Amino acid sequence: MKRRVLLLSVSAGAGHVRAAQALEAAVSSLAAEGHDVEARHLDVMDYVPASFRRIYADFYLRLITRHPQLWGMLYRITDDTHPDALTQRMRRTIERLHTRRLRAAIAHFAPHAIVCTHFLPAELLARQIRKGRVDVPVWLQVTDFDLHRMWVIPGMTGYFAASEEIAQRMRAVGLPETRVHTTGIPVMPAFAGPHDRHALAAEFGIDPARPAYLMMGGGAGVGALDRLAESLLSAGDTFQLVVLAGRNAAMLERLRALAASRFRGRLFPQGYTQHVDRLMACCDLAITKPGGLTTSECLAMGLPMIVNAPIPGQEERNADYLMEQGAAWKAIDAVSLAWRIGRLQAEPARLAAMAANARAIGRPHAAREVIATVLGHMGHA
Repeated sequence: MKRRVLLLSVSAGAGHVRAAQALEAAVSSLAAEGHDVEARHLDVMDYVPASFRRIYADFYLRLITRHPQLWGMLYRITDDTHPDALTQRMRRTIERLHTRRLRAAIAHFAPHAIVCTHFLPAELLARQIRKGRVDVPVWLQVTDFDLHRMWVIPGMTGYFAASEEIAQRMRAVGLPETRVHTTGIPVMPAFAGPHDRHALAAEFGIDPARPAYLMMGGGAGVGALDRLAESLLSAGDTFQLVVLAGRNAAMLERLRALAASRFRGRLFPQGYTQHVDRLMACCDLAITKPGGLTTSECLAMGLPMIVNAPIPGQEERNADYLMEQGAAWKAIDAVSLAWRIGRLQAEPARLAAMAANARAIGRPHAAREVIATVLGHMGHA
């Protein structure tokens, strides 16, 4: 009989979903190798009323985009609030009342194990475990280089930490030592595979012999992508810039116009793509917001970073970790970003050291390690 692994994510930000997709890909890879295992990935937000989704996911996205400082304040307040406080009990009650369809979907799949990449489904299942309604192993994967109190959920079969420090913090708050596993944050298998820089550069029209930098998002403090790209390329004439505009069609058009008019052969705009690994392989540096998944993908590729515009809270902690490990620098605005790029151009040995540091802490096989741990526990159950 196939062992069924259920993966539960929440689309409040893309990282939790991407982590679950990476775990799903790891299961698919094992199935292709002949293992009797299958996975199903459910986004919790697909199983709640639209009103709850607007409050939980859409409000979060608007808050971090328009009022990041307010989000930072809420992050700190909730991190300091005891789980038994009235506000936290009320929050969990509201969540429970709006997730009945999810519980039905879980029962229909009848999994042998569940892995949560967000604390919301883990909280819901912890209550079901206490009441004896769920008797399968439930695991929790933390998706940042930080441990917020909301992720500290007793009763899980196991906890997957992004780093040794986060694992130690888990143990320090009372989670059982034997249940804490340091695996890293799951990334898709493509980020672990070999890449031929010259072949991929030729595919995108990039000169593999010249420095190339990948810019993934502007955000507060550094301006719009097109203006930032123009500023950086005008300040230096020796490097190429690959810019990901994502699903922003208007921004992609502006970038293409800029590439055609002023920076032909130096500016390479890209729309939404599922092949970020191929672009990373062509580049020497990533300029990015320090989300847990994005930075883990860079680390898996050995790609050093300049991080900018971190969301107060988890992204600030991610940035701190990357800088402490020597894998990233931080830019507070467009001026400091241009200065840092100039410094790294002038000191290639420093950039090479950052790349080595990134590779040293990268966990390209995290997803496979997580699934191996889950399946190994099934074998001993």
